[in-house]
Amino acid sequence: MIPHYHRPAAPVSTTWPSSGDHPTQTQDDTALMQDWRDFYRDPVMQTLIATALENNRDLRIAQQQTAAASSQFDIENAALFPTLNGTAGANVQKMNSHIWSLSRTDEPIYMRQYAVGFGVSAYEVDLWGRIRSASRASFDRYMASALNQQAMRLSIISSVATAMLNWVANAQALTLTQAVLANRQRTYDLVRQTADVGTGTQLDVAEAESALHDVETNVEIYTRQKAEAFNQLTLLVGMPLPDATVQSLNAKASLEAVSAFPEVPEGLPSEMIARRPDIRAAEADLRAANDDIGAARAEFFPKIQITAANGTASNNITRLFQSGMGAWNVAPQITLPLFDAGRLTAQLKQAHSRKREEVARYEKTVQQGFREVADALIGRETYERQTSAQQKAVAANQRQYDLALQRYKAGYDPYLETLVAQRTLYTAQLRAITTQLQTLSNSVTLYKVLGGGWNDTPPKRMAFHSDAQCTAPAICELFNTAFRQFKLREQTVCQRQKPFTSLRKNKGSPLPPPYSDTKLLFNLADRMAECWLGQIQTRSGSRQRTFPCNFPNDC
Repeated sequence: MIPHYHRPAAPVSTTWPSSGDHPTQTQDDTALMQDWRDFYRDPVMQTLIATALENNRDLRIAQQQTAAASSQFDIENAALFPTLNGTAGANVQKMNSHIWSLSRTDEPIYMRQYAVGFGVSAYEVDLWGRIRSASRASFDRYMASALNQQAMRLSIISSVATAMLNWVANAQALTLTQAVLANRQRTYDLVRQTADVGTGTQLDVAEAESALHDVETNVEIYTRQKAEAFNQLTLLVGMPLPDATVQSLNAKASLEAVSAFPEVPEGLPSEMIARRPDIRAAEADLRAANDDIGAARAEFFPKIQITAANGTASNNITRLFQSGMGAWNVAPQITLPLFDAGRLTAQLKQAHSRKREEVARYEKTVQQGFREVADALIGRETYERQTSAQQKAVAANQRQYDLALQRYKAGYDPYLETLVAQRTLYTAQLRAITTQLQTLSNSVTLYKVLGGGWNDTPPKRMAFHSDAQCTAPAICELFNTAFRQFKLREQTVCQRQKPFTSLRKNKGSPLPPPYSDTKLLFNLADRMAECWLGQIQTRSGSRQRTFPCNFPNDC
């Protein structure tokens, strides 16, 4: 019933855009698969990130959403198996005697009925795969939730690193501005003294005072931005920062004090973007929508439900468990949709529309990811050249200011020349800090958008048995487990190199442990006498295995 799934072709180029400064050939991406501590090497940054991963509330929300999705999968998957309930009841009814006799008497008649037993209520035999389709869809949504949690984790790691860089950059800019403020205060005092003795003008004094107040304004701006960056860092970490961490953070006087990030490998293939957790989550949602089509198709076919009970019944509680008091009933039911005013057809159309929606969302996620990587790669190339040019500009402006100050003190130039050179130098120094911050932040972004720091190992419940080998010990272990749990008949056998006689194809997703690698579904509707072993789903796509075991001799 479920349509065969095909991953949509990525609507992006097969290579990253490049200006030619970096190679485009394929390189090894092993460095990106390392732990995040191998990239964020600064001890203070590592401490902040580790604390955030333990306390960040957004990550806790994502974890609980994943846990809820896992429970929902358990709920959907439980419908594959019958629900066995134990019952015990008593019924006492008082009736008038004249109902049963022509002679009226005053003695009432009591009718008693006692019963104890167990039974299965409305168990649906999933012949058309409706329940299996719903179970697969629930599993894929659980997988999408788990992958979104991984994406949230990567986002928090990069956000903490960026917030710390912002704090250090604002602290560095504040330190620079305070130094410039002290310098301009000295210059203002000097200009005012020269005006008092008649060698300067009041215009020079006004210009020096204006420049002084401009820097005072910048001091307050960077003080506020530094505090806001600290508050943002505290929010991401999820708790007040310990005093030791704050002291270590205050020791970072400049961005140069932050440990440098290792170089992200160049020339990585564009296909690697498909491993990003957000893109894989979008694909998992797409697979879930594809599974929903199978469930919608199965609604057109008859539903077979079985209600059965077994136990004892008696009108005397003392004879309830004596021989001959047994009672049982079996009530199969078939429900066939005849007329529903187009409801089932509309449900199927809705499922197809949702799949097309998920295809578009998946393609958009891929395009967005490709754009993020392309921007980060271009940023790496341009920021390198921009940083180099900005450093040269700062050095040139420093020489200009030194010469202008010397000429002003010697009386060759008015103070305006010195003031212009001083402002130009200050602006260049601030721009150098900003450029350095952008360079480091771009490295963090590039590492994030390439999926770096995420071990490509799915959660335990999502693990598939890669290239599974149908060995005799493995098959026998599965059979022994089945017999221990369900006590199947001793006549059940498997023949060498032949499929089990009741083997039925099950194209559903892996069940929860202990059936995560090989799916065991038991047909309790056939009096629990036969079992079938579902296909071993491997990445090679094999549909059926033969059993190289001679049961029970090998078991």
